[in-house]
Amino acid sequence: MKLEITCTRNEADHKQLSRCKETLDKSSSIFQDLSKILALAGSEVRLKILFLLDMEKELCPCDIADILEMGVPAVSQHIRKIKDAGIITARRQGQTLFYSITGKKSAILQNILADIQLDKIAV
Repeated sequence: MKLEITCTRNEADHKQLSRCKETLDKSSSIFQDLSKILALAGSEVRLKILFLLDMEKELCPCDIADILEMGVPAVSQHIRKIKDAGIITARRQGQTLFYSITGKKSAILQNILADIQLDKIAV
């Protein structure tokens, strides 16, 4: 595949431009995953839900609703969006669903959520 370079600078480093393009192409799935996570975490409520799931490892919608002082239906809508993005998974125990962050996504979220915990401790 020939990379078309459109930079008009006389000293453009074509090898650098090609290397950067190839790196982005090879990492496209990582960018897609991170973009989904950041888009969902852009909602304060969903970020709090992810933070709680990271902190407690597993919670049911009722627990989250009580903690956030919200209705279960509202929490369930946020959970559905996070689940549809593949960031959390559900485990059924009797009639109760418990949610947790999926292993692969947990690693991506770890730095973001760790910063929240560190900031909270420092306050």
